Amino acid sequence: MKTTHKTIKELEKASYADLKARFGYTNPMQSPRLIKVVVSTGVGSIKDKKKIELIADRVAKITGQKPALRGAKKSIASFKVRTGDPVGYQVTLRGKRMNDFLDRLTNISLPRTKDFRGISRTSVDEMGNYTFGIREHTIFPETSDEDLKDVFGMAITVVTSSSDKVQTIAFLEHLGFPFKKEEVKKK
Repeated sequence: MKTTHKTIKELEKASYADLKARFGYTNPMQSPRLIKVVVSTGVGSIKDKKKIELIADRVAKITGQKPALRGAKKSIASFKVRTGDPVGYQVTLRGKRMNDFLDRLTNISLPRTKDFRGISRTSVDEMGNYTFGIREHTIFPETSDEDLKDVFGMAITVVTSSSDKVQTIAFLEHLGFPFKKEEVKKK
């Protein structure tokens, strides 16, 4: 017996039909779309080149794309950072890789998080982009859990064509993002 699991791309195409009554869309081009997903991680104060390469390798396995090294823009003596020193990695996903990554994130990785109760609704900016953090990269099945001493976090930004917070949250809920349940405040 097969389960009928809809992919992110199928849900995105059906978003106009589901959201048009709520927001008064008259044209399918008005409904929000996914533009890109940016995955970034910092290497912090790590000076060991092998650990930095390990982080790059793990991010590449998780996203399916080689990360770009981000260097420091300014020298900061108190942090012992010079201009050009590696401070993090960033990957921009579009198209099929973006859809596959979001599908794995919402259906496999986030539910694997320890004591997971949902992601926050408050991290939407004025441009309609949603950013949230993951504390441990080990929630992704692509990484091996052998070296638990080298655990790092990452920030994930989902860029949409939506222009406000309410439409962005409704669109991401439609795509299957596991948001926290809204609590009813007692008087």
